[in-house]
Amino acid sequence: MVTPPRTLAALLPWFALTAAGAVPAAPDPHAHARGLIATHCVTCHNRDLVGGPAPNLLDPIARHGGNDEALRRAIREGFPATGMPAFGDILGEADTAAVLRFIRHAQREYAAGRITHPEPPAQAPVPTRLHGARLETVVSGLGTPWGLELLPDGGMLISEREGRLLLVPAAGGPPVPVTGTPATQVRQDGGYLDVTLHPRFATNGWVYLAYTEVGPRAGTSGTVVVRGRIAGGRWTDQELLFRGPDATYVEDTSHYGCRFLWDPAGHLFFTLGDRGVPAAAQNLGSPLGKILRLRDDGGIPADNPFAARPGAWPSVWSYGHRHVQGLEYHPATGQLWATEHGPRGGDELNRIDPAANYGWPVTSAGLDRNLRFTAGEPGMRPPLRHWTPSVAPGAIAFGPGGAFPRWRNHLFIGCLGGEQLRRLELDGEVVRDEEIVFQGHGRVRDVRFSPDGTLLLVLNQPGRIARLVPDPSVPLANPATVSFR
Repeated sequence: MVTPPRTLAALLPWFALTAAGAVPAAPDPHAHARGLIATHCVTCHNRDLVGGPAPNLLDPIARHGGNDEALRRAIREGFPATGMPAFGDILGEADTAAVLRFIRHAQREYAAGRITHPEPPAQAPVPTRLHGARLETVVSGLGTPWGLELLPDGGMLISEREGRLLLVPAAGGPPVPVTGTPATQVRQDGGYLDVTLHPRFATNGWVYLAYTEVGPRAGTSGTVVVRGRIAGGRWTDQELLFRGPDATYVEDTSHYGCRFLWDPAGHLFFTLGDRGVPAAAQNLGSPLGKILRLRDDGGIPADNPFAARPGAWPSVWSYGHRHVQGLEYHPATGQLWATEHGPRGGDELNRIDPAANYGWPVTSAGLDRNLRFTAGEPGMRPPLRHWTPSVAPGAIAFGPGGAFPRWRNHLFIGCLGGEQLRRLELDGEVVRDEEIVFQGHGRVRDVRFSPDGTLLLVLNQPGRIARLVPDPSVPLANPATVSFR
């Protein structure tokens, strides 16, 4: 039995064989749509629509609404701020309907595992302006890895959005799932989020995990933070550290957060997005749209800026955030930095101070169908850098030197948009230079420097952990550089 090829790239040989009579012709109900997609879509969305510079159209993450009308509107009107053109003047109603039917068909094939992501090479040269480097796969075959922690014995702990916590042995070998971990709701942005170890993990064994849970009302969900221990490969001793009030459990399935960071005093920072309720980011009585700070046991530090204010959520550290996904201290200045997603464009880089207001949803450099932004308001911090079209910034890390000495104190940003790793050279709070270190190796969800100064990366689509290591045989180069003047 001859099986028709599953990739657009393979269609031409199939059609040629059919035309020559070597294979019995069978009607293809999606032939017209395949031709339209091959002409207009594959450059940005990859040959099978699984994502390239533009997002994956087949996964369950509905970035602009997942129903048929939202998809028709996206095709007709595009998203100019993110670089997607409008096709309303090119594709008629019948063409649009054909493309929509094919996308739904392809989504079913993707869910069944019959459309997959191209397998990346095990090693790839990465020429940059300051170092020759090589990207090496460390762990492959993952689902959608989200967070990564290095264990004291040299192993790794990985959270997967699908609701798995994985132990990677220091000696190598396949990841081993931790059993008994909490149930989660896996939908759009939801599932297991970040994972981190207590600063004194070697003596107390505490592991901190953020995930989404079903809410008190039908169809709602929210973010919770727990801690537990792993004994004999099983999750034990779980304690709840954060659960929002019932009003924060909404039907929207976006912007859950949740990035972790420990401060020097042993307090836990974590981020919550606005959950599709923009006004909540300006409401100090709500934890949504905030960076929050807890004691390691979930208590409220007395020096939190709003801890004593009546009506304020006591763990709030800063507010006016849309969806913070990167959080890190500058190793030289001790200042706290963050990246967050804008609406359509307007992604931000900010330096974070306690009690500061970062403006969402009053001000933004992006676009939103339902909001009108001002240029800025008194008391609201403008971003130090913003990106339009969107780069969808994820985790951030500052270079420690070591294996890459010329990158010392440079800021690295993992980007979901365009599958990029970006390097920013800072002069105080001014971005002096910006370089795309690489792109096209997968959506970069998390970035973390190892003790030796090599850079570990959590990559999605396909899910894997990779390491960027120095390679003097790779010549220096001048990749695409972003101009912001």
